[in-house]
Amino acid sequence: MKPGRVLLQVRGLSKFYGERVGCERVSFDLFPGEVLCIAGESGSGKSTLLQTLAYELRPDAGAVHYDLSGRGLTDLSGLPDSTLRELWRTDWGFVRQNPRDGLRMRVSAGANIGERLMAIGERHYGDIRVQAQDWLQRVEIDDTRLDEAPTSFSGGMQQRLQIARNLVTRPRLVFMDEPTAGLDVSVQARFLDLLRRLTAELRLAVILVTHDLAVARLLAQRLIVMRHGRIVETGLTDQVLDDPQHPYTQLLVSSVLAA
Repeated sequence: MKPGRVLLQVRGLSKFYGERVGCERVSFDLFPGEVLCIAGESGSGKSTLLQTLAYELRPDAGAVHYDLSGRGLTDLSGLPDSTLRELWRTDWGFVRQNPRDGLRMRVSAGANIGERLMAIGERHYGDIRVQAQDWLQRVEIDDTRLDEAPTSFSGGMQQRLQIARNLVTRPRLVFMDEPTAGLDVSVQARFLDLLRRLTAELRLAVILVTHDLAVARLLAQRLIVMRHGRIVETGLTDQVLDDPQHPYTQLLVSSVLAA
């Protein structure tokens, strides 16, 4: 389902590292409330693409347009750095593969969440604390740990705290880079259930990078398969995984079935 108008429009996006292709001629549309997965093996270009979409890396060619503040599509290349920073703090989230890269490890869990609230104008300490406690509960962390630093948390708890930090501002778009990597099987299953519930509840638009096709099937409505920086196949997730057309996608799917 594609509700409403396009939230993010990507046309001919390319990023190079000298002569090496990071991603090349990537085009797609993302709609509000849609979870789109970018899948491929290590080195396929999916993480480079994610960073370029979020303008952490500047593209060498092509364009990314975003529905800024609901006013219609705006070319991100024309925005000043201050506006991009504002997007990163408020309307976008970015969940890192390693939660230590997405959290401030030396401040409390509550402060990690509170910083994002302050970025959208919250100033009342009591209100910020109550919202932080609520979000800890929502990501299944005991709210009595509000004043503890993330260094005292397990890896799974750190990842859930990173989710809370990103979602507390109710962003319209969240980038996720291998969010289940490094989690053991039981922790991963619980984490995926949490992600599926929150993305549906908040109607988040998500661009998810993963090498794990089972994660793609569980979370994403639509799937892009990348190889050597280029899209080789795209479509509805179940259709791509149940009837892959490109030989590379067929290889990926068969390797999962054989595992």
